[in-house]
Amino acid sequence: MENDDASNSFDDDRSSEASLNDAEDRSITFPGPYQTKVEGTGSEEWFRNLTDEEWEQLGRNIANHTRIRILSLYCRALNDHKISFFFRGLTNSNSLRDVYLNNNRLSITGIRSMVPFLQSAHNLQDLYLDSNDIQSEGFNELFRELRDSPIETLNCNNCGIEAIEIDSEHIPKNLMQLQLCGNNISTDGCREIAKVLQGEDATLKYLFLRNNKIDDGGVDILVDALQNNTSLTTFDLGGNDSISDQGRIMLLKLVNDISSITATLHSNHTLTCLDVEDMNPDGSFDDDDEIQRHINDAIEINIIFYRSNPEAAGREKVIKTQLHSEIRAELFRLQGVDHSVYSDIDPLHLSEVLSLIGRHHGQGELYLALKSSIMTVFSTMNMKKCIQQERAYHAAKVEEQDAKLAAIVAEHAAIVAENRTKMEELDAKLASMDEAVEVNEGSNELEHRSNKRRRK
Repeated sequence: MENDDASNSFDDDRSSEASLNDAEDRSITFPGPYQTKVEGTGSEEWFRNLTDEEWEQLGRNIANHTRIRILSLYCRALNDHKISFFFRGLTNSNSLRDVYLNNNRLSITGIRSMVPFLQSAHNLQDLYLDSNDIQSEGFNELFRELRDSPIETLNCNNCGIEAIEIDSEHIPKNLMQLQLCGNNISTDGCREIAKVLQGEDATLKYLFLRNNKIDDGGVDILVDALQNNTSLTTFDLGGNDSISDQGRIMLLKLVNDISSITATLHSNHTLTCLDVEDMNPDGSFDDDDEIQRHINDAIEINIIFYRSNPEAAGREKVIKTQLHSEIRAELFRLQGVDHSVYSDIDPLHLSEVLSLIGRHHGQGELYLALKSSIMTVFSTMNMKKCIQQERAYHAAKVEEQDAKLAAIVAEHAAIVAENRTKMEELDAKLASMDEAVEVNEGSNELEHRSNKRRRK
């Protein structure tokens, strides 16, 4: 693996290149043959003094270099004018993997200058454009142009983005991380971002939307898109002050829907990081924030069973929340659920459920479960119905065995019929052979008599 830290920056290489003091050779000898990283800022005089032709030559030098993996030009090293010349030379680069162009005041004009490079950069994985001025139009055009790119990470934090427009046919096919923090994204923007999360071919694993203008309506849209999503593992919505407790409860319900046992089993078990509330300086959350606490509990279960067994994650949530009276009561209150969990349980399986409660939560919870379940069973189902249900179970078993027996009988009858047909065929052959013998014997007798008369 290349060492990106050893003699990679412009400053390190400049000291060994005396010819760089000559303005005429500035872009001819840089970067050096063993560099894997080109880095510079607008505060460095060397970059400030490059002419348009030298910027283009520098781009060509990097494009022709087979070892450069990282390009980092930030803090006003570039602008819309300079980038047009630089990327004209850089267009055919195939070695660059990570490109950092943060804080260069780039607009949509700068983005358009990058498009030919983005369309031909077959090894580009990460593109960082934080703190530029590309705004909505620039982001939308950039996103479309990245459809066939191998890019995996796109960061456009603090770029003045508001009115996002995403064409479902032009979503980057390999995109795994999207950061859009510190913009002006609202409910309409969430509706467009949801397109990236939908479908079986969704690839996004990390989505950061911190410090935008997202409210409960936006949360509702994103939660709906994540119901069947199995790719996203990190989702950051912190700093969106318009998200109320109701919106946060939607996120809680996403990872642990307590409305029924079936709903819990079908909750999202893929997310392993879900932030909606700002953390304290020490990385903790307020102890009295029960919504975030329950979100974190569900996320912890997801982490334990991440990717290996989502079904096991669902069962664990049922055991830890649905089958624990105190936790269940809290979640029922938060999610507005008003029914007994035992109404979801088949009475025939009640003994198994009670055994689970005793093993996982102790005798106290088992006692409460016994009281609640017995009252529920007898209030919703009388003994006659229990007997009828058990009889139906056994009747189904009888039908199943009858069907198997009928199949065996049918198979036996088919075998008998097949052998009987064979016997009839063989009997016909034997009869034919006997008839042929009789005819032959009759012919011999006539011939014998004829010979006898001739001798007389």
